Amino acid sequence: MTSLQYPIGLYERVDQQTKKQLEAWIDELALIPQKYEEAVVPLTNDQLDTPYRPGGWTVRQLIHHVADSHLNAYLRFKLALTEETPHIRPYDQEAFASLPDSKASISLSLPLISSLHRRWVTLLREMTEEDFNAAYYHPADQQTVSLYDATGMYVWHSQHHLAHITELIKRNQWK
Repeated sequence: MTSLQYPIGLYERVDQQTKKQLEAWIDELALIPQKYEEAVVPLTNDQLDTPYRPGGWTVRQLIHHVADSHLNAYLRFKLALTEETPHIRPYDQEAFASLPDSKASISLSLPLISSLHRRWVTLLREMTEEDFNAAYYHPADQQTVSLYDATGMYVWHSQHHLAHITELIKRNQWK
């Protein structure tokens, strides 16, 4: 079950902040929308409504979740860049995933992810190395998160959910 829930493993924080690592992460965030589209556009509605694991979200819910999560992430970055260690507002991801829009067509969230990532990457590419030291406070986790760490975490998050989808496709031999 762990390999189904965490197909790329748990997030591991990168301790040493380097420009090379940031550039690699930003490049990956730029590619993520295309990778999601390539994975899910060929799927049927029945396949989109298949959970990636027992008790897990459907592929459709995953796509909408990535849109929700990355919208929140983008705003957290902007808050951290314009305020002194702002307290962000956590949200109930399970509750979000059970709202009616989580059953909507993925054609609503895929363009949102694409546009959002273009905007986010534009921001990230213009940030200075010092800007990545800006941080926000996450009250649910009771920790301060630098934008450097948040960048790595959202790359992992993107890859994590993409792997949920691609591993499901492989297991079910849908391609």
